[in-house]
Amino acid sequence: MTYTLDNEAGVEDVETLVIGAGPTGLGAATRLDQLARSFLLVDSVSVAGGLASTDTTPEGFLFDVGGHVIFSHYAYFDDAIKRALPNEEDWLTHQRVSYVRCANTWVPYPFQNNISTLPMDLQLQCLDGLILAAEERGRNASFKPTTFDQYILRTMGEGIADVFMRPYNFRVWGVPTTQMQCKWLGERVAAPSLRQVVRNALTKETAGNWGPNAVFKFPARDGTGGIWTAMARTIPPKKMRLGEHGAVARIEAGKKVAVLQNGQRVRYKNLISTMAVDGLLGCMGQEEGVEGMQTAARQGLVYSSTIILGLGIRGTRPDRIGDKCWLYFPEDDSPYYRATIFSNYSPYNTPSSSASLPTLQLADGSAPQDSEPADGPYWSIMFEVCQSEQKPVNLETVLADTIRGAVATSLLLPTDQIVSTYQRRFDHGYPTPTLGRDAALEQILPVLKDKYGIWSRGRFGSWKYECGNQDHSFMLGVEAVDNALFGAPEMTLNETDWVNGRRNDERRL
Repeated sequence: MTYTLDNEAGVEDVETLVIGAGPTGLGAATRLDQLARSFLLVDSVSVAGGLASTDTTPEGFLFDVGGHVIFSHYAYFDDAIKRALPNEEDWLTHQRVSYVRCANTWVPYPFQNNISTLPMDLQLQCLDGLILAAEERGRNASFKPTTFDQYILRTMGEGIADVFMRPYNFRVWGVPTTQMQCKWLGERVAAPSLRQVVRNALTKETAGNWGPNAVFKFPARDGTGGIWTAMARTIPPKKMRLGEHGAVARIEAGKKVAVLQNGQRVRYKNLISTMAVDGLLGCMGQEEGVEGMQTAARQGLVYSSTIILGLGIRGTRPDRIGDKCWLYFPEDDSPYYRATIFSNYSPYNTPSSSASLPTLQLADGSAPQDSEPADGPYWSIMFEVCQSEQKPVNLETVLADTIRGAVATSLLLPTDQIVSTYQRRFDHGYPTPTLGRDAALEQILPVLKDKYGIWSRGRFGSWKYECGNQDHSFMLGVEAVDNALFGAPEMTLNETDWVNGRRNDERRL
């Protein structure tokens, strides 16, 4: 279908303009292409994927730009990734093997269900808190937590709060749990069964796997980013503009025109923007109402930055690492809150064992005795570090601090040979679900849509972490299209708990 507006010289007309070629933008483009509508997808980055992309080091190690795995609530999303990567050999399926490093012990995830593995003094501290929390719930059954900290205390007690939940979540979010709301939790935090926890503590047993990602898929090749570059290939090239020709300079929202960096003007009826909403508002200039939305964003929208670091190590994966997937770190002996044994996700995430690489350094920081290139095999670890106003990070030393932390937490031995390092910082890493978030979004998102025809969606476009997984993000784009064209409800954005509590098979590709 073609779409034309009143002609204006030098202006390209489309029905729907999509800004951003990450999961949300590709979800929108997939739906628009399926419906044979007029659209254009633009992005200033030349490779699709956004915050779900994958980088490759000069030595040949792959690192995702964050901890990503595929699990899905939607048949439509499944159809899309199957079309992008249709062959059985395109995918690997893993059983999650995840632990928390606490008191020099690997505690199976989720921590609150497995305190039986802790030293006795910490077990008693955690059990005492659980019992007191249960008594408090009995005395005050009608109380509903407002903050994340209140939720933790009500469901788990002071012991688990102090040993794990408070320190770990500060390391993830960069703000205390007292400044966070609890509406975002949904299926992300396991509420422990007091009876089962006590039983496991007495029998020294551990709880089984929990959560929607207990089993997950991962691409055999090209990392998580390979999903999205493959999906981008399903979109007609003439409807995509990536790289320097797709960079947006400003948005003349009153005229419904986007001006690209190269001067090209694109006029639209509907705009689906996956830019961070604070950045989107900055592109809108002095349009009516923008100043008020910018004030709401400054006052109510909080984010942290994420630093991704990677290490490529020579040698066979050690037994102490085994088949671990991702690992959590609540204590201060390392700068990172999570580490992923990225080579366990796919053998193609590391160079082949025949690749000859020099040793850059030993894990203890010393220079190798022999710096001549040598063969593998190789394995790799990826780390995530939070940076925020309340949690500063020294960017000049964070790599060295991470390597020291890996030794301190038994991920590396001092003599391990590091052959590759990786570091990348994302200014907008996590959209923090603070207490003022929802009030700010209520002053921003409806105004953008109703007044200006702009659907601001995606991890930072709609600023809702609870619907920020890859499947959610993709479907935010799909549902924005259906809302813009047909008035269909956006269930993922507005009814996230309902979406997460069921299998969504109504829409198919």
